[in-house]
Amino acid sequence: MYKFTIVGGGTAGLVSAIILKQRLNCDVTVIKSDKIGIIGVGEGSTEHWDDFMAVAGINFNELIKEADCTVKLGVYFEGWTKEPYFHNVTDFSKIQTGQQQSAVSFMYLQNKPQVELTDKHALENLVENIEGRSPTRQYHFNTFKLNEYLVKFARQKDIEIIEDEIVDVSINDKGIEKIQGHKSVYYSDFWIDSTGFNKILINKLGAEWQSYEKYLKLNHAIAFQTEDTDEYTPYTLAKAMKYGWLWRIPVQGRWGNGYIFDDKYINSEEAKKEVESLYGHDIQIGKDIKFSPGALKNPWIKNCMAVGLSANFVEPLEATSIGTSINQLFLFLHNWIPNFNTDEINDFNNKMDSIMNNVRDFVCLHYLVDRNDTDFWKDIKKTPIPDTLKTNLKKWSRRLPIAEDFSETNFILFKEHNFASVLYGLKYYDRDQVKSEYNKLNKHLRIQNEESVKNYIFLYNLKKKSFISHKKWLTDILDQ
Repeated sequence: MYKFTIVGGGTAGLVSAIILKQRLNCDVTVIKSDKIGIIGVGEGSTEHWDDFMAVAGINFNELIKEADCTVKLGVYFEGWTKEPYFHNVTDFSKIQTGQQQSAVSFMYLQNKPQVELTDKHALENLVENIEGRSPTRQYHFNTFKLNEYLVKFARQKDIEIIEDEIVDVSINDKGIEKIQGHKSVYYSDFWIDSTGFNKILINKLGAEWQSYEKYLKLNHAIAFQTEDTDEYTPYTLAKAMKYGWLWRIPVQGRWGNGYIFDDKYINSEEAKKEVESLYGHDIQIGKDIKFSPGALKNPWIKNCMAVGLSANFVEPLEATSIGTSINQLFLFLHNWIPNFNTDEINDFNNKMDSIMNNVRDFVCLHYLVDRNDTDFWKDIKKTPIPDTLKTNLKKWSRRLPIAEDFSETNFILFKEHNFASVLYGLKYYDRDQVKSEYNKLNKHLRIQNEESVKNYIFLYNLKKKSFISHKKWLTDILDQ
């Protein structure tokens, strides 16, 4: 039987193992070392986690109980612009078939119940008690408990998990020949490098790192925990700070927090003091992480593929890391055959380049703000914009994104509804012009679209009567 070996037991490695085992008739082994800690910088997911759960057969209630999950509607941006805005993942293109998409997108965003988008108090109560499933496709996790759960789940799927530390990697003309651990020598048909920033396997094959430092300036993060509260917000808070931004994420029993900044302006101790001034109490830094944003030029080389932090890391904004790993594995499955050659490898790597350009551009988009109260925010305005984003921004200054703007591969993370939501929050495009375009649409189409939005708002208001608090909703699940 064809054998896959994953080196590294973090989220990306375990997700890779489970997807491969569920989709291929193969032998899957994970080699992990307890001496190598989990980064755990971000504890949020994108909607792609829901796709992984469907493939893996993970029970929603079990995940909530085992990984201290809370549900996530999106990201609430505070302090980036004059007015806060909310990026959720509602795919409003589904009500736009046969219509002028850009104009209808604008109408939807403008008329969507704004309480759902911007009112914090309402968001705290925007979780419907639906037994057995989540009201959203995104989650917050306790990273360490999630890891324990995935290890247990993987073993239930007959995935062998070996505790060992790799000390040597041997290569030949086909790629990785074998790896040497303290306990044994390991052989495999195909290798997955999930060793994090160390890139233990893929570096042996001459992997080349493409830096995004030209476009994304944040390169340092401190992460810390704060105590539990009476209620949880079902969203990630992204709050602009003097030299970067702060995330605040609820999980059961505590909050995960972090300040990501450009250490050209401040160091970790100064970042800590800025957070303490904001929170009004001392904090204890749990992790202090220095990183370089970027991605491998070719994450698949010969018989080895890098995933997770071994393959790419942009920054925690929009929780892109886990989603990228999931979609990368789905793309790999589409391209992989047992007798693969350079055609499959090149096609995969080209599409991965598109996926990472999409992630990079979406993160860059968030920094197109008017804030200029510190040297950091002033200098951000001088930062170059990637050519791919620059080309699209010329279009989007006159209209919102449409599906055809994102046709490189089905596995890109962020599409027209994601970009439209952030652009709307940034007030980037000419709203009068888009509104004029909408008014020129066929009357029948306008009525049809407006009825769709009204029905959405009606259902929202109707369901609102049954909304309970986020924490009460979680308690009901835990008590089952």
